[in-house]
Amino acid sequence: MNTTGHFITAKVLINPQWSVEEGKQALETYCQKMRQEVGCTQALALQDNIQPRCFILWEHYESQSAHQQHFTQSHTHEFINAGWVSLVEVVETTVY
Repeated sequence: MNTTGHFITAKVLINPQWSVEEGKQALETYCQKMRQEVGCTQALALQDNIQPRCFILWEHYESQSAHQQHFTQSHTHEFINAGWVSLVEVVETTVY
């Protein structure tokens, strides 16, 4: 279990132009690419049991700067620009 670092919890909804299965696959691919980033030790997409279009992304970065570096990655830009999801809420936490 990670007890230090920078944690992100993001609630997203798959946009209506995509099926749940298409969105789920896109999220899994995105998480796989995130896990390959330097400083990212966890990236999971968890599907809501009641609202199938709703997912929680759990991400862990070794530092806040590693999280900021995430936004410079081409796969991040591609995922955002494709319009797979709408961001509902983000919570950033740090363990010291």
